[in-house]
Amino acid sequence: MIDFSNTARRESHRPALRLAAVLILFHAAFAVASPGAHGPNGEHLDSPAQTASGTNAVPRMEARSEAFELVGSLREDEFSMLINRFETNEPVLDAKVEIETGALKAPAKFHADMGDYAVDDAAVLKALKAAGTHAVVVTIVAGAEADLLDGTLKSPGETAGGSSHAHDGAQGRGVSLVAWLALALALIGGLTYALRRRNATTAAARIGGAR
Repeated sequence: MIDFSNTARRESHRPALRLAAVLILFHAAFAVASPGAHGPNGEHLDSPAQTASGTNAVPRMEARSEAFELVGSLREDEFSMLINRFETNEPVLDAKVEIETGALKAPAKFHADMGDYAVDDAAVLKALKAAGTHAVVVTIVAGAEADLLDGTLKSPGETAGGSSHAHDGAQGRGVSLVAWLALALALIGGLTYALRRRNATTAAARIGGAR
């Protein structure tokens, strides 16, 4: 006589193993394929500053004097600066600001909504985006106070195809994630089929034993 109880017990372990495999695949899909992964200290592993080439990192500049300090960032369409008072760290708002690099000068517009000063002069931006280290002089006039801040901006230069490379990378991660999810869904379908078949086998075994 066939021992259906042992067979049923063996079959009962298989769905659990399949479920564990599905969970492992989901974990791998989101840990490996998804963008924005975090390191052990919460840092973004795929952020521009963490890339080996560093070509996508935003060029930055810091400068300070006895009265003011600033941090400047070179964006695609502007050179943005945040200016504070050196001793109190109080934001300097609605001041008159001008930058100079080489033979070029341009005023910086104050953005009340962001609290920053931005230079969008095409010639200045082109000069700052050129590969190399650029000396920058910032003139600040805040009320009765006036000061000059000197700093340097190191730019890797404009890289053609940088945007397309980032797009391709994101697209590749998306395709990889879809592939993982498709595999996981297939396994879930197999698990569902196995559960139904196991229930049918168990029911048949019970009926046979009863006879």
